[in-house]
Amino acid sequence: MMRKPLTLLVAALWWGSLTTVGLLVVPMLFAHLPSPAAAGNMAARLFAAQTWVSVACTLLLLLLSRPKGAVAQYPWAQAAMIFIVGGMLLALLSQYGVAPRIVARQDLRVWHTLGSVLYGLQWLCAFTTLWHIHAKADMADMAEVSHPQPHSASARQTLADKDAVSVRCISALQ
Repeated sequence: MMRKPLTLLVAALWWGSLTTVGLLVVPMLFAHLPSPAAAGNMAARLFAAQTWVSVACTLLLLLLSRPKGAVAQYPWAQAAMIFIVGGMLLALLSQYGVAPRIVARQDLRVWHTLGSVLYGLQWLCAFTTLWHIHAKADMADMAEVSHPQPHSASARQTLADKDAVSVRCISALQ
């Protein structure tokens, strides 16, 4: 069984943090700090912190993408892998390729636009990942309900013992 709660939590943290920083916190900085320069400096720090939240979440999702000791990935991971890796790369590209140029105020309009586009694409990657995890986990839960599997060795042994008893009873009746 997939580690559904932890996986959903990590994906929700990634998407939620991107949403909160990009759509709430940074706009409030520009609305309430005394100067755009002060807001920009604080926004740069927040976006740098967000990069590391994104990297940590994507690395955790990669670690949670397959059962322990298995080669095959969970179904959600097969569907979401491109978005997880893409989101991580977008975060790193924004932090190390675009942010230094914005902070240096180098052709600000072009680099700010590119940074916004990369952030939006990262947000879409996080949202799509969360969507895949939720959708695939629901399908796995439905399959589990319709075809329950014993989860432990003792449960499997108990079922095997019951099968053996059933076979003996049927043989005795014949």
